[in-house]
Amino acid sequence: MKLSYSAIKIPGHSNHLVATVFMLGVLLALSFQCAFGSDKLGHTEILWDTWGIPHIFAEDTEGLFYAFGWAQMQSHGDLILRLYGQSRGRAAEYWGEKYLQSDRWVVTMGIPQRASEWCAAQSPGFRHYLDAFAAGINDYAREHGDQIDDAVEAVLPVNATDIVAHSQRAIHFTFVASQRVARTGQRWLESKGSNAWAIAPSRSVSGNAMLLANPHLPWSGIYLFYEAQLVSPEVDAYGVALVGFPVLGIAFNDYLGWSHTVNTHDGQDAYELALVEGGYRWDDGVRAFGKIEHALKVKQDDGTLRPEKLSVKHSIHGPVIAEKGEKAIALSVAGIDQPGLMKQWWDMARARNLDEFENVLKSIQIPMFTVIYADRDGHIMHLFNGMVPIRPKGNWNWGGVVPGDTPKTLWTGFHPYEDLPRIIDPPGGWLQNANDPPWTTTVPFVIYPDDYPPYMAPRPSMHFRAQRSARMLNDDAHISFEEIIKYKFSTRMEMADRLLDDLLPAARSSGSDLAHRAADVLEAWDRNADADSRGALLFQVFFRELRRSRRNAKLFAVPWSEHSPLSTPDGLPDPAAAVAALEAAASRVEETYGALDVAWGEVCRLRCDSVDLPGNGGPGSLGIFRVVSFSSAGENRFKATSGDSYVAAIEFSNPIRAMALMSYGNSSQPGSPHRTDQLKLFARKELRPIWRTRADIEDHLDSREAFTADQD
Repeated sequence: MKLSYSAIKIPGHSNHLVATVFMLGVLLALSFQCAFGSDKLGHTEILWDTWGIPHIFAEDTEGLFYAFGWAQMQSHGDLILRLYGQSRGRAAEYWGEKYLQSDRWVVTMGIPQRASEWCAAQSPGFRHYLDAFAAGINDYAREHGDQIDDAVEAVLPVNATDIVAHSQRAIHFTFVASQRVARTGQRWLESKGSNAWAIAPSRSVSGNAMLLANPHLPWSGIYLFYEAQLVSPEVDAYGVALVGFPVLGIAFNDYLGWSHTVNTHDGQDAYELALVEGGYRWDDGVRAFGKIEHALKVKQDDGTLRPEKLSVKHSIHGPVIAEKGEKAIALSVAGIDQPGLMKQWWDMARARNLDEFENVLKSIQIPMFTVIYADRDGHIMHLFNGMVPIRPKGNWNWGGVVPGDTPKTLWTGFHPYEDLPRIIDPPGGWLQNANDPPWTTTVPFVIYPDDYPPYMAPRPSMHFRAQRSARMLNDDAHISFEEIIKYKFSTRMEMADRLLDDLLPAARSSGSDLAHRAADVLEAWDRNADADSRGALLFQVFFRELRRSRRNAKLFAVPWSEHSPLSTPDGLPDPAAAVAALEAAASRVEETYGALDVAWGEVCRLRCDSVDLPGNGGPGSLGIFRVVSFSSAGENRFKATSGDSYVAAIEFSNPIRAMALMSYGNSSQPGSPHRTDQLKLFARKELRPIWRTRADIEDHLDSREAFTADQD
């Protein structure tokens, strides 16, 4: 038996019958050899809508995964191959010196070897799906080599192990334990977070549960999302995958949906080792290191390869990541012995009710991330998901460096599902998470930290974005679908509401003309970070000055309180110092931009390729729900580089009502119109309809591709 696929791409046509007849006629003329074999594959189509989103309809799941790999290559081929090359630990071999540090991290963490082990541990059925996804990638590259950058073709062909290695590098060694965190001890940057809401029927105007998905990640590299619909006899799910992943990580179907936020889960520990006698001190003796010698290669400017040795020491805690004098640091990471990460997401997308969904969650193969859930039956749920180590009792600083010379600090087990902070159908009718600890998922609190080990999550604290999130939900007894979208785009600065009441009178009572003029601007300002907001930039610079000047002093007159979680902290402890910070900020803004009331969108831009639009949104640290981080673009202007990535609002009506936005578009390939086509919606603070039925997709069809199995 020989297996081949026929593939063709034709323009969308409003006359569905004519388009179908034409497609079927030409299908007989074109074929290419598939990279894997099966006698059960059926007809598969990719319907590309006008936003560059693939809607994949397959008669079997193997064909679904194949087409998903093909589609991702069409939209992100160069990026996927570069990411897979990095996950092999061979990026410096392919692309030179600047990737050597990445290779060292990947190899030190054991990703390539562990990926092979994980691949072998997959169930036969799911392993075959991974093979199909890889085959779709390889076949697209073979058929459309002119669309792939020559520099990344060295990675081809890819296989299932590459997919597993990429998922491991992205989740376990970027989110759970990033190279930056391991090296510096610094936790997540503001832009790596998310918002998520679940609203129960009791708080919904329509009487249907609703879900808001809103991850915030950098707009490049390993953090990019890919939007798609996947339909086969066993699934009909819509959502996003991290680029290069074969499964959706945030999604919904006709029955339920979920989103993730980066939670305060601590899944890594750094252990300090005392070096003695060629090993390290352990208990009352000395333990020898395991050692593995690796031979890396680094591509030189002339194309030759320079050998680079890497010796990795292994302790009982994990690999050694730093060594100085008589001390070393070893890193222990949760979840590296659980190979079912992608299978769990796949099973979540196939669940049809809360019981089925929870049964999938109980496997805890996804090592971190809060789960916010809603369904057609009216249930909502918050789960502080993660592989939480059962840490020994003792006065240990689990957030810092832990003594590694004693069994007293060694953890070997994890908390089961039943131990994790979780709430279903809270009495208040809403749940939120904005990367705050699980205790503040609803107000008043319904999950209490005293019921859990102290290392489970930090004590209650509610930063300003989380307060803004909860305030919008708490203040509206009956929320409509349209209001969810309106609230999602809120750029109001919660911080301004806490400080201006004290700052403005203090500035007016000072003898400074500059402070008076700055106060006039801030009083007239709408306290938003919209494109036309005049005063937002001045306030942001003022707050930076205030925080810098009070680095070693308290920032607020009233600290945050569990008893007043949505109105504290508040006020200025030293109004005179705040006025001085305002004067410094006003001087800087006026000197740089020629005016104190420069519009936010004049300075903060949405730029990609030839598109250059006024931006909106800003730092979550100022209490802005619409998080956008702007980086320098030269000439005292800034461009959006992270924050609001994917937004989806879903109402579990019948039929489901859903709208979405992929801020940076659904393609990163050079020349694609889908690199920038959604930035205009972003600038206007709009979502677009999600098309899920074949009729709706056909009405908004850009092109189609079809694949069929031929047998001899």
